Amino acid sequence: MGRPKSPQLTRERIREHALAIIDGQGLEALSMRRLADSLGVRAASLYNHVATKEALLHDVADDVMGTVDTSGFDIDWPTGLTRWARSYRAALAAHPNLVPFMASGPARRETSLRRADAVHGGLTSAGWPQRYATMIGASTKFLVLGAAMGSFAGGFVDDAEVYDERFPHLHGAHLLREHAAEIDDDSFELALRALVDGLRAQHARLFPQR
Repeated sequence: MGRPKSPQLTRERIREHALAIIDGQGLEALSMRRLADSLGVRAASLYNHVATKEALLHDVADDVMGTVDTSGFDIDWPTGLTRWARSYRAALAAHPNLVPFMASGPARRETSLRRADAVHGGLTSAGWPQRYATMIGASTKFLVLGAAMGSFAGGFVDDAEVYDERFPHLHGAHLLREHAAEIDDDSFELALRALVDGLRAQHARLFPQR
């Protein structure tokens, strides 16, 4: 009888298993040995498909960025910025353990750079100077990353006694955890609207004829 066939390895399957480990156990839990065990192969087999762990992380990050929507810039820059921010937050929120790696920037990742190019191009095509477009992209990224790093409302404990006497202005803070998802979502939308509305006003001042 012939030997049983080893599980088929593909770059896509490797990335899927790597992301599953990161999602389930954390970024530091990913190793080539653990990944190979998950795939049912020897670690050496992985290097036929991916050069290093860092290269694999970049590939995984690029897959996540592939779900980010920049098509709204075909309509106008406020729509583009809003859709980009919402979809960017959703992509990161789905994989919070990967956020620290992705926070450093697009590096040489093809999809990530395409998204950055679309955002910058959408802004400059609308008349924003290069410097402003860069700062708007950065400001939006800071907002998204902050929202994706963790829950604001979920950071409070659900014990009223903690707040009632010593922190009188936080007398209702013990209720925040119960409504954390709603509060976090609404807070992100408030910040995003404030950013876009402020930029609209600034755009009108800078370019009154446009």
